[in-house]
Amino acid sequence: MKFNKPKFWDKKKPTIFSFLLLLLTVPLVINNFLRQSKKHNNKSKNYTIKTICVGNIYLGGTGKTPSAIKISQILNDLKYRTVFIKKNHSETFDEEKLLKKYGKVLSYSKRENSLLEANKFYDVAIFDDGLQDDSINYNLKFVCFNTNIFIGNGMLIPAGPLREKVNSLKKYDAVFLNGDAENMNDIITQIKKYKKDIKIFKSEYNLINLNSFDKKEKYIAFAGIGFPKNFFKTLIYNNFNIVKFLEFPDHYNYNYKNIKKIIDISNDFNAKILTTEKDYERIKASDCQNIDYIRYVKMELKIKEEKELIDFIQKNL
Repeated sequence: MKFNKPKFWDKKKPTIFSFLLLLLTVPLVINNFLRQSKKHNNKSKNYTIKTICVGNIYLGGTGKTPSAIKISQILNDLKYRTVFIKKNHSETFDEEKLLKKYGKVLSYSKRENSLLEANKFYDVAIFDDGLQDDSINYNLKFVCFNTNIFIGNGMLIPAGPLREKVNSLKKYDAVFLNGDAENMNDIITQIKKYKKDIKIFKSEYNLINLNSFDKKEKYIAFAGIGFPKNFFKTLIYNNFNIVKFLEFPDHYNYNYKNIKKIIDISNDFNAKILTTEKDYERIKASDCQNIDYIRYVKMELKIKEEKELIDFIQKNL
């Protein structure tokens, strides 16, 4: 979904705008109730493949794609044949292209059709998104959060950023907490309130092509992802000299005018240009020229409790 996320979504408490939009959350409440009342269609099907879903209840910017990639790498090391399943959406082709760098991707309009295909050839299907798709009874369900924003104002779309109420955590098996928020213990306490035995794994980003950049240079950075400030903070933490940072909506489709403006700004500052790998893939797929001016930072998710995660996955597959 391409949109400029309202700033009031990430306030610690609901604002007047949230309450004004409260009535518009009713269709989502009804939809969530109805889908929960449906039976899982694939319970009666003869699947040998195991399924892991990595999704979110906060809309965008929670690190689900890097988390799905990390799980695939862990399973590949354990000699499992894995495949990514991503619902076919033109707006999320950047995520699909990123996944393809790490494995096979099946992307039909219905996830269940992808699963039927995957069942023929693979041991484990890893779903990037799909927690709200109750047509599939996943073996393991992970919910991703960015600790800097967590649940925002805690309200449902459009009054807030949540696809489901926070108490939906009781349905899921584990949580990925991405980031290093000072209130980490408070976040964990809040999560445990809804499900005491839910597994929690903390993660952070490592820049794996860091040595290819000259830190003495000046840089213009830009991003069109769910939480652009997270990218900016990562660059600053790694001692990049960022003279200007530009934010675009999540899954933004860049055009010639956008890229020319970014290049013009970089020339004004006599600076190099940096972006994320996902943004770079979108630019490469567009008709933009001068992409050679732009470099991307390659990030890898590091799980702090990786051994515990490996044991947890093995135990539940």
